[in-house]
Amino acid sequence: MNSEQELAARAEKLGLANIKRHIFLCCDQTKPKCCDHKQGMASWDYLKERLDELGLTNQGDIYRSKVNCLRICQSGPIAVVYPDGVWYHSCSPAVLERIIQEHLIQGEPVKEYMII
Repeated sequence: MNSEQELAARAEKLGLANIKRHIFLCCDQTKPKCCDHKQGMASWDYLKERLDELGLTNQGDIYRSKVNCLRICQSGPIAVVYPDGVWYHSCSPAVLERIIQEHLIQGEPVKEYMII
């Protein structure tokens, strides 16, 4: 198998063609500024476990990525959902649950926590 075939197989295994939304969570900063590292990682662990629990990842419609910094550096953890381009602040586990239920599943952004 050549590298192009390996790449296609990996994309298929991850279900990339099925992804409707992708949430990026700023939570594992080298130098934490928007929230402390422990708080950020607690939010990441919640997001990861909850999306898996709901069957939204691994061949589901939602993809998630832990990022080092989204450059807002205030009121974190910060998240952004694509392709919608909606940015969120204060992404505690409780806020992430609302984002999962209202935005990722139902398609309605959570205005209370939106930056833009």
